[in-house]
Amino acid sequence: MATYSADYLKRLWAAVERFEEVFGRWMETQEESDHVQSRGLFPTVRPKDGQDRAVIRRLELDVAEAAGAAARAVTVAGAQIAVAGVGVLDPIENWSLMSAPKALFTPQEVRTTAARVRGRLSMMISEAEAAAESATPGFAPSELHEVIWTAAAAHWTTHQYRVAVREASEALTVHWKGRLGRNDVTDTSFWQQTLSAGDPEPGKPKLAWPGPAEDQTAKSMRGGLAPLAGALNNLATGLNLTVRNVATHTRDELTEQEGMERLAAYSYFARLLDQCEIRRSEEAGT
Repeated sequence: MATYSADYLKRLWAAVERFEEVFGRWMETQEESDHVQSRGLFPTVRPKDGQDRAVIRRLELDVAEAAGAAARAVTVAGAQIAVAGVGVLDPIENWSLMSAPKALFTPQEVRTTAARVRGRLSMMISEAEAAAESATPGFAPSELHEVIWTAAAAHWTTHQYRVAVREASEALTVHWKGRLGRNDVTDTSFWQQTLSAGDPEPGKPKLAWPGPAEDQTAKSMRGGLAPLAGALNNLATGLNLTVRNVATHTRDELTEQEGMERLAAYSYFARLLDQCEIRRSEEAGT
């Protein structure tokens, strides 16, 4: 069953209200009848005597525009009408058929449909708002750090979750090796050297959390980045080994939930790294 947001349903409700308004103005220019009076052979509306035809045409365009916006609401609310020999139709979308011979609808049926739609939408809005208040927040992999999701996306969409995680971890290392010009070192050594305490050496820049040296928060962040990098690097190494083992990969694929949790860890680490300062040796900069 399709679900709709409260905001979307409110927009539909407003569209139906707008239709009712312009439809009412148009009906002020029309003589109204029903199927009994028209004997099922004639239109159920006709212009009143003395009405300006130009005004009527302008009002008809307003009604047509409003009907186009409101027609979706009839489908969402399930308020179509079954017409014998024709099928299920939307009276709002087909309001103009009232002016045709053997009119399928009467003005009252159009008004009743609009009122019924608004009533159903009002209930749906209340239900959607209640559901939103109690809903668990969603998780969108595409909102992960750009480096992480770009590397993982192609494999994620084919449900290769373990490969997606491995590719994301390797992409993050490649990304920072490239930025720091450190393609001369293994992945494990790279993170150890880049996030370790102390001053950078020539050709070996470091990443450090910004802030005064005596700031406790900054000190905690600097002390935590290196172990986090080591743990994630070990996870990447393990994934790399198991993925390349075809038998293990076939037997022990990650679930989507497990994959999301691992990608989230790498994404969090990537965002922390983005906030770090790149510190280079003064000698290297001369």
